[in-house]
Amino acid sequence: MVRLRFSIELNYEIDEPGCDFIFSIHAAQTAHQTVVSESLDLSQNLPPNLYTDPVTQTRFLRLKALAGPLTVRYAATVDLDHYTEQPAQLGEVAVAKLPGQVLPYLYPSRYCQSDRLHRLAVKEFGHLWQGYSRVQAICDWVRNRVTYLANSSTGDTSAVDTLVEEVGVCRDFAHLMIALCRAVNIPARFASGIDYGADVSLRPTDFHAYVEVYLGDRWYIFDPTGIAIPMGFVRFGTGRDAADTAFATLFGGVRGAAPVINIEAMPNAQGVLLAPWHVPYALSTDGQFERN
Repeated sequence: MVRLRFSIELNYEIDEPGCDFIFSIHAAQTAHQTVVSESLDLSQNLPPNLYTDPVTQTRFLRLKALAGPLTVRYAATVDLDHYTEQPAQLGEVAVAKLPGQVLPYLYPSRYCQSDRLHRLAVKEFGHLWQGYSRVQAICDWVRNRVTYLANSSTGDTSAVDTLVEEVGVCRDFAHLMIALCRAVNIPARFASGIDYGADVSLRPTDFHAYVEVYLGDRWYIFDPTGIAIPMGFVRFGTGRDAADTAFATLFGGVRGAAPVINIEAMPNAQGVLLAPWHVPYALSTDGQFERN
């Protein structure tokens, strides 16, 4: 079991008359991700309003902040006890047999225009065995085609834009992979969080976006950027694309600074220090779904 401790600090300057915030910075509680301890500190005297989505386990923090400075600090210690499987054992699931909760992740969404990429996806991946190896081929295709470049995209950049420009950041890699998976009828969703072990020469420790794909009977982790270690991902939220999982959504006049994030590996409950590492098998922090 891997135990990670992290902290997040967000700083804002809010205009009159104030601002409403929806944050997604709390670690999710899932079948294989356990929040051991956590703390939340607000510089303004505000009552925090927490809501957990019953399907995705995404935890939302809602605040109505006053004009002036606001600092939000969240820290947590999380245990990751991944479910593992041999890739060769994982096949795709026929659409007619997918659990109902999975169906929304077959359709095009705002940033993942799978309908526009159908012909490309069928040409590149339609002939491959329908299972984990096909998803890995899509992941590798995106990684080899797109170059990671900080500040190379905007909040409006879509999967099609990334395909054309061939540069992007983690969310752009994720959107393109998700769109290609959905284009060949593989359910795929956007996951947000932070990661341990990312290549700091490419970017400082930051929020990270990756992909979860439904195979067999649960969601499995993929990282099309290749800059991080999937075993070190702490999941915050999941959704159709980045529009569902932004770490902060603001409703009002506000200016923000870059987030300050720290993460480290800690001795687990058995007193053993295990840092995340790359593994050759499939990883999931999600629970099992019953098929229809």
